[in-house]
Amino acid sequence: MALLVRPAPGELLSFADGLRQVYTEAFTAHPWQEDEAGADLYLARLARDIVRPGFTAALALDGDTVLGFATAWTTPDTFPSDRCYPQVSAALGPDRTADWLCGSREVDELAVAGRARGIGLGARLLDTVTIDRPDGQCWLLTSVHAEAAMRFYRGLGWTQATHPAPGGAGIAAFLGPRHPARTAATPAL
Repeated sequence: MALLVRPAPGELLSFADGLRQVYTEAFTAHPWQEDEAGADLYLARLARDIVRPGFTAALALDGDTVLGFATAWTTPDTFPSDRCYPQVSAALGPDRTADWLCGSREVDELAVAGRARGIGLGARLLDTVTIDRPDGQCWLLTSVHAEAAMRFYRGLGWTQATHPAPGGAGIAAFLGPRHPARTAATPAL
C-alpha cells in the first residue's frame, strides 16, 4: 500500500520528476489531450501556486516513486478571472460564487499513475487535502468530458453544482461531501 505524505510546499518541488511523470500520464489521455509540455507548464505553475494562501498537498509514494498527488488552496475572496473561473462564476452567479466558493478549499489537481488506479488512492489523496477543513467547504473543477472523473467524484459524495448544456463543452464545479451548500445545488437533469 502506498504511503501518503503531506509535504511542506518547498519539499513538494523536490518530487518534480515524479509529479511530471504522473501528470503526463494522467493528462495526455482523453479528455485532457495535453502534450508532454503541459507537465512542464504545470510544474512552473506549481512553483507559483505553493505560495498561495492555504496551499496544501498530498503525495502517494512507493518508496521514492510518486504514485499520485493532490494539491489545494484557499480560493481568494475576489474570485479569480483567469483559467476556467469565468465559466464557474457565470454558471453559479455572483452571490453563490461568493458564498459557496470564495474562502473555500479549492482542489486544484488530483492525479494517480495508471498502475495505482482502482485501489482507492485517488480518494485517499482527495481526503488528505480536504479533511482538515473544519467547515467542510471544499470544491473542485473537472471537464464535463471526463466521465470517469465525474463518476469518481459523485461516488465519493461530491455534488455537481454547475451543469453545462447537454453535449456542451466546458467544466463542472463540484462541492465537497461536507460543503454546507451541497443540498442547495441544483441536481443534473
